Amino acid sequence: MKDLKVRVLSAIVGLALLVFIISRGDILLATSILLVSLMGLREFYRALNNIGLKTVDLIGYLGALGIYLSNAFEIISIGLVFYLLTALLLIKLLFNKNLQVVDIAATLLGITYIPFFMFYIYKLDGSPYIWLVFIIAFGTDTFAYLVGNLFGKNKLCPEISPNKSREGAIGGVLGSLILTLIFGYINDIDSLGGLIILSVITSIISQMGDLIASRIKRLAKIKDYGFIMPGHGGVLDRFDSIIFSAPLIYYYVTQILI
Repeated sequence: MKDLKVRVLSAIVGLALLVFIISRGDILLATSILLVSLMGLREFYRALNNIGLKTVDLIGYLGALGIYLSNAFEIISIGLVFYLLTALLLIKLLFNKNLQVVDIAATLLGITYIPFFMFYIYKLDGSPYIWLVFIIAFGTDTFAYLVGNLFGKNKLCPEISPNKSREGAIGGVLGSLILTLIFGYINDIDSLGGLIILSVITSIISQMGDLIASRIKRLAKIKDYGFIMPGHGGVLDRFDSIIFSAPLIYYYVTQILI
């Protein structure tokens, strides 16, 4: 019971902080994403280190900063950022005999997977659709947990996440759909059909993001990525589905809905 209270309390505080940051947007949002990205990168690299990979953490952190700057200043292109990062990593490989190509690849994967994906949230700054990133991800997670506990009988991926069920996965999709339709009604969005498609696809993708993060934890033989949020684990434990679904929502909204 005590653990549940801690989990609920930290969730309420975290949600209030999230709403405040999203509402203010602009530099506060971008800087917050940078800080979360840096913490997430640290967790990711530590997990890969457990597998035996030697990630170049400093260049990874510089990559997060470069992506932040490319979003803040139009003169800095994301292509330039990734060119410089890749060049630095290859130069590092040239002079460090202890590094392998797989270590360079793992470092780049962390930069792409966490700060690059996460900054798609910032690209939606000022748009009401930015809330869908969190509504769908958190809605899916919450309803999957509730439905899974009540009706879950068939395991979804027992070798990766033994507590997840197929019933819970379906409940997560339906729950996020209900919340998305409420969002569409409140914001007077005409394309409800488009929202339905977006909700279903993103809910599935967010659950895949959760499973991918769990798969990496299995490989690294860790229970949680960190302890930044009491009762919730680390940044990646809480934002894994958001990271994976944010780019999809951005491109769907900008290319199809708008």
